Amino acid sequence: MKIKHLTIIAAVAVMATACGNKPKTEEKPQPKLIDKYAEYTLTSDISHLSENEKEMLPLLFEAANIMDQLFWKENYGDKDELMARISDPDVQKFACITYGPWDGLNGNKPFVEGFGEKPAGAQFYPQDMTEEEWEAFADPDKNSQYTMIVRDENGNLKCVWYHDYFAEQIKKAASLLDDASELAGDEEFAEYLRLRAKALRTDDYFESDMRWMDVRNNNIDMVIGPIENYTDARYGIKASHEAFILIKDQEWTKQLARYAAYVPELQKQLPVPEEHKKEVPGSDVDLAAYDAVYYAGDCNANSKTIAINLPNDERVQLQRGTRKLQLKNAMQAKFEKILVPIAGTLMTPESQEHIKFDAFFANVMFHETAHGMGIKNTITGNGSVHSALGNTYNAIEEAKADVLGLFLVTKLAEMGVYTNTEMIDNYTTFLAGIFRSVRFGAASAHGKANMLEFNYMQKEGAFTRNEEGLYAIDFDKMKTAVEKLAGDILICQGNGNYEAAKAWLGEMSVIMPELQADLDRVNEAGIPTDIYYNMGPEVLLKK
Repeated sequence: MKIKHLTIIAAVAVMATACGNKPKTEEKPQPKLIDKYAEYTLTSDISHLSENEKEMLPLLFEAANIMDQLFWKENYGDKDELMARISDPDVQKFACITYGPWDGLNGNKPFVEGFGEKPAGAQFYPQDMTEEEWEAFADPDKNSQYTMIVRDENGNLKCVWYHDYFAEQIKKAASLLDDASELAGDEEFAEYLRLRAKALRTDDYFESDMRWMDVRNNNIDMVIGPIENYTDARYGIKASHEAFILIKDQEWTKQLARYAAYVPELQKQLPVPEEHKKEVPGSDVDLAAYDAVYYAGDCNANSKTIAINLPNDERVQLQRGTRKLQLKNAMQAKFEKILVPIAGTLMTPESQEHIKFDAFFANVMFHETAHGMGIKNTITGNGSVHSALGNTYNAIEEAKADVLGLFLVTKLAEMGVYTNTEMIDNYTTFLAGIFRSVRFGAASAHGKANMLEFNYMQKEGAFTRNEEGLYAIDFDKMKTAVEKLAGDILICQGNGNYEAAKAWLGEMSVIMPELQADLDRVNEAGIPTDIYYNMGPEVLLKK
């Protein structure tokens, strides 16, 4: 099959240009908005790809951009209507970064005149839907990740499956994946693309998720579909559309492969009673390193993902495990442009010597490993941990992954398996990482997780702050605090007590004045909060 991809490249390039990949203007009317993001170019060496694989890439770009369009509708609504209301090109660019008029790095506060608070349920539910209506709505499909809740002709609530609600776009995206499968150089990846196309058409992702677990010998990878439910801050149910296009780093992947075999043993060593770790995670764990070359939709909004741990389906996790994809170039960008400058502002000179990229990489890698561990179903008969904890789940789960990941790398170091860094490097880099990510705000699930960790560890004496406002860790106390907090979180999940989880977050997930003053120093130093990507087929496939 021969694809005339230049036309597709041009079309995708036009879409990318509309969201900021265009010549910079000299004037910056609102620099405080724009300067939150440092621009970084996403690219990779693709000289080793076959001609068919290179022909496949434009199809993947086009399918990814359809996911981008769907996320606009889920998060805000009519993108063109919003852009027409904004005259300043820099503010337009910022709205493209945030996928709407709300600043996700500032508690979703509006930055475009005429807009109020962002709806907690985004566009997944009618804006006027009351809690009483929701409780009385008897359709079991309302709790599916893949339904929009709308009103029928009589004003009553009804469910519409994504593949029906977005019928035209889904048909096109699925067709593109079918075409791409004919060009894939790896048969497992080709079959995944075919099954993913089927999943988009049916909103049944289990088969394609299971098949994705077999994708191991690929040069190119793609994550596509409705996946994460962070945007639904009302109930934490609805999944948002997104896509990643990835080029595998074969050498780094070989280095990571040896850690995967230790996951079942590490589960046994979790610092909790046996009933809280009785589930055996799938041992079919894939640790791999990639260069990300495209983000679209949910994953591209506001703060950018630097690692992937999927599938989210607990059935797949229990049967097969997860794949943990480390986005090496995205990590390097955040480390160099953000984390190192923050450490230079907030940490003692002695601590700064322990800020290492390999430690940052390992902390993120084992964060993703930790997502697949612990317990998925409560021990109290309250169903799955996710359903029992409701809208507190995401914050608790992210805190678990952060702290348990650090616990895991500590255990592997004690076993002599992990030798890339000294643990003091990992602990110090972890604290600097909290300063980096908490700047996303305490309103998000990740922000709440960061503050739970920071405040807990501060109470445990895991770090100190001197008279100059500079931080340093206490190694022994931090090691103890990491193990203690990991246990508390795992027990919280196993118990599945929503009210207790809500109260815990309410008490601990707040930015105290002293820390806010320190974060203000970081902002005053002009250090960006996150990354905005220059990316697309015109970047990757240029001659």
